[in-house]
Amino acid sequence: METKPSQRERLLRYAAENYGTTPEYPWDGTPDAAVLRHMGNQKWYGLLMRIPSEKLGLAPGGTADILNVKCSPLETGSLRQKPGIFPAYHMNKTHWITILLDGTLPEPELFWLLDESYTLTMPKPRKRKEVHP
Repeated sequence: METKPSQRERLLRYAAENYGTTPEYPWDGTPDAAVLRHMGNQKWYGLLMRIPSEKLGLAPGGTADILNVKCSPLETGSLRQKPGIFPAYHMNKTHWITILLDGTLPEPELFWLLDESYTLTMPKPRKRKEVHP
C-alpha cells in the first residue's frame, strides 16, 4: 500500500517544481531543519523545522513540523488569527509567521503563503545610474 507524502514533502516538491529550490540542511544538530533560499541573492524564503509542540502553545510531549515564511507586516496580525498559523518561531514576528504543517491550513493557502514569501524576498532590481549630459 502506497502512503501519501507528508505536507512537508509536498511543500518541498512544490518549491522544487516552482522555484528550482533544493533545500539546504545547514545545522548538524537539527538535521531535519531545511532552509529554502533564492539562488540569486541567497535570502531565505522558507524555513522548515520540527520543534517541540509546546513551543507553539500546543499539548506538550509531541513535536510539530512547521514552516516559517515572510509576509507583509500589514498581514501578520490577521494571518495569525487563522487556525494553524502562529507568531514566528525563532524569527522576527513582525515580518514572519509560522505555519503548522499538519493539514490545518488548506494546502492552496499554504502554497500561496510560500509564493508570497518568495516574492517578498526576491532580489531587488538594481537602480540604473542616471547619465547627465
